[in-house]
Amino acid sequence: MAGNPRNGRPYRTLTAQQRALGLPCWICGHDIDYRITGDAARRSSWAFTLDHATPLSRGGSLLDPANARSAHRRCNSARGNRTHGSTPQRTSRRW
Repeated sequence: MAGNPRNGRPYRTLTAQQRALGLPCWICGHDIDYRITGDAARRSSWAFTLDHATPLSRGGSLLDPANARSAHRRCNSARGNRTHGSTPQRTSRRW
């Protein structure tokens, strides 16, 4: 039985390389607080996460550096598996 590929050395290496670049969030454009690490990073909305330009569920590569992007945890979660250009449609509450 295979384990979680995000726990493997290649994924951790890719994450460390992306973190070392110190780039702003590719979704909102604001700076990421790279000082937040460990358990605090799991709880903070503004911590660094590795995002994938082409979501994995849409055929994106987990380990391709060209698909890796720096993002805030909240931006990454809000985007979900949508591509960067697509935005959710908002409807009026007045029907």
